Amino acid sequence: MHDSRETFEPKAFVTGFPVKHSRSPLIHGYWLKTLGLPGSYCAHEVAPDDFAAFVDSLKNGESGFVGGNATIPHKEMAFKLADDPDELSEELGASNTLWMDNGRLKATNTDGRGFTANLDERHSGWDVAEKAVVLGAGGASRAIIQALRDRGVKEIHLVNRTVERAKELADRFGPKIHAHSMAALPEVMSGAGLFVNTTSLGMDGEGAPRIDFSPLLSDAVVTDIVYVPLMTPFLVQAQQQGFAVVDGLGMLLHQAVPGFEKWFGHRPAVDENLRAIIIEDMDRH
Repeated sequence: MHDSRETFEPKAFVTGFPVKHSRSPLIHGYWLKTLGLPGSYCAHEVAPDDFAAFVDSLKNGESGFVGGNATIPHKEMAFKLADDPDELSEELGASNTLWMDNGRLKATNTDGRGFTANLDERHSGWDVAEKAVVLGAGGASRAIIQALRDRGVKEIHLVNRTVERAKELADRFGPKIHAHSMAALPEVMSGAGLFVNTTSLGMDGEGAPRIDFSPLLSDAVVTDIVYVPLMTPFLVQAQQQGFAVVDGLGMLLHQAVPGFEKWFGHRPAVDENLRAIIIEDMDRH
């Protein structure tokens, strides 16, 4: 006999390969605890060859999960296997957030919203910039370009070591996007109000080239999607040259908000306590 006192505890996941390094369980666990909600969120490693079967188990209910996050290398396959990917996912060709709704697997991509929400929080008014420079044309840059274009930035100059890769993204995201080789960086930075590093340069103590940020507008903002270390070489250089900087940690935190709301029914807040918990974890590893 069913006990009416029994409460449903939604279970969500982050899946990748590998996934043990993910800080998503810390983020969602913090919100579940502070909001006093039933439920759980765990890291669930799935090899690429097993991902389609995992999605099947999600759709038919066997997995016991109500949804979750997909990270590298599963974002493209998550988009392809979803029943109803949204327009953001369609244009990106990748999804990082999945949830079941009336027997259908829905999908979106929250990376771009996480990026702009971080800038809104840490440097309100950044979006007056009419011209932005994005360094790097890898997978991480797609959501950034999309978000900047959708926010109304009129010119987005995409600079990449391989200009052909930059041209592919310019073709994908429309006439506001302009592709350039690295040699053009000083020229396209002239008069820009925002500079974004989407490459892995400077991550985990790796070196990064020196950049002269002086061609930017004096009130320009420099940001980096890398957050380990928190102050990347590019951010240190820009700050030393007198520019406002925004680290990439907030993008990780804010991109998690929409998924949590879908799975657990409450919209969580990104606060300084959460930020401190993640920084402490970063310092330990």
